[in-house]
Amino acid sequence: MEQRPQAVPAQREAWSGRTVFILAAIGSAVGLGNIWRFPYIAYENGGGAFIVPYLIALLSAGIPLLFLDYAIGHKFRGSPPLAFRRLSRPAEALGWWQVGICFVIAVYYAVIIAWAARYAIFSFSEAWGDDPASFFASDFLQQDGESTFGLDFVPGVVIPLLLVWIGVIAILAFGVQKGIGSVTKYFVPLLIVLFAILVVRALFLDGAGQGLDAFFTPNWSALTDSGVWIAAYGQIFFSLSVAFGIMITYSSYLGRRTNLTGSGLVVAFSNSSFEILAGIGVFAVLGYMAQATGVPVAEVVESGIGLAFIAFPAIISAMPGGPVFGVAFFGALVFAGFTSLISIVQVVVAAVQEKSGLSRGAAVLTVGGSAAVLSLLLFPTATGLNVLDIVDNFANNIGIVGVALVALVTVGLILRRLSDLQEHLNQVSSFKVGIAWRVFVGVITPVVLAYMLIDQIVQRIGDGYGGLPTGLVVTFGWGVQALVVIAAIVLTFLPWRGSVDELPAETDSKGNA
Repeated sequence: MEQRPQAVPAQREAWSGRTVFILAAIGSAVGLGNIWRFPYIAYENGGGAFIVPYLIALLSAGIPLLFLDYAIGHKFRGSPPLAFRRLSRPAEALGWWQVGICFVIAVYYAVIIAWAARYAIFSFSEAWGDDPASFFASDFLQQDGESTFGLDFVPGVVIPLLLVWIGVIAILAFGVQKGIGSVTKYFVPLLIVLFAILVVRALFLDGAGQGLDAFFTPNWSALTDSGVWIAAYGQIFFSLSVAFGIMITYSSYLGRRTNLTGSGLVVAFSNSSFEILAGIGVFAVLGYMAQATGVPVAEVVESGIGLAFIAFPAIISAMPGGPVFGVAFFGALVFAGFTSLISIVQVVVAAVQEKSGLSRGAAVLTVGGSAAVLSLLLFPTATGLNVLDIVDNFANNIGIVGVALVALVTVGLILRRLSDLQEHLNQVSSFKVGIAWRVFVGVITPVVLAYMLIDQIVQRIGDGYGGLPTGLVVTFGWGVQALVVIAAIVLTFLPWRGSVDELPAETDSKGNA
């Protein structure tokens, strides 16, 4: 039976326009991984040749998945649990699974932003001295290599972490447009300008050409390695913020007649452009470091936390005008991370608000307060780095990949709703999708995700993780992911406040019915 529309709930918010949505979506997609993960992944997987599988992955998986998230959020006008429930009642658990993953990521992601904020201050005096690795682990984080888990707090991390959470809660309390929209409208352009300045400065460093040669020189034989292709799909998948609720939530605040696929193309190509820009900047700087120390670029290449908090401080100490470069670099990390964190927490806030009927302020305080307490309890401690490493790896490689695979199989093969979602996209968008989109979303991407998930599970069961204690890996790796799934099932059976099964009436870009 066809559903009858009802009036839009008073608490349902909306973006003021498509531009604000695009900036918010770019702010979510462009995060820490764009700066410290992509350059290393590209370098390790064929250099310039990696661009081929990267672009194919973008076109065959990244953009199609982004379109799918937009279609679900926009058509069913809700957070992931509500949107999936309106798609099919039993599918609500998928939405809560996505919400749970977002909550877990938010709890540790804020900590890295706090580190970056402290390092921006450290840059003024180059406080790390001659041994950035020892400073980071021992002096700054005060890590206890012998302890499995402990609650010995590190004040130098607690204070900036608390400030990060106060900022996030304050912004979210102002709402979708006045809070998130207003912040991203300034933060995203500022991030792009700041990072562009960093790249230009890096290009004029001695040895920059050596670094760029290492980054762009193609190793065409790498294209015959299946691992390179999986790395490309993995990078696209993780960097676009797809399949774990963010883009479903953000698109649900769009006006009914918004061009979805056109917006998706802008977001996807902007994100990839920033990644390539980050690769140029990072490897120009690494080339300078290689020349200054008289070693090959391969010996100074780092990824992730090692690149940001160990390799780059060493470079900052060696380069002319290092403190200014350091403040700009870590400031860029803070901006990139903060806009992503806001989008992650908003997923949880929207879901809790819609399920419980709480006001926005109450939902923000409940979610933000809970996440802040866990974040402050677990990570600014003498064992926090190991815990963070485990939770991050399992959340991304097991949690997100797992929920994405189950969601695609459910929507495409079990419920067979891809045609409906394709029709919705084509009704409002300038760029039309067809059978190729359904094949990408319903066949190709699930196969790739299944391979990635099985590979990760086999590795984690067989080898553990990073030589860390088994108890720690079981508790914060497998245990946390199992808890998320159990919580998703329990939340599905809790009652909703008010009517949820009827779609709201159409709204304009300002949320007016």
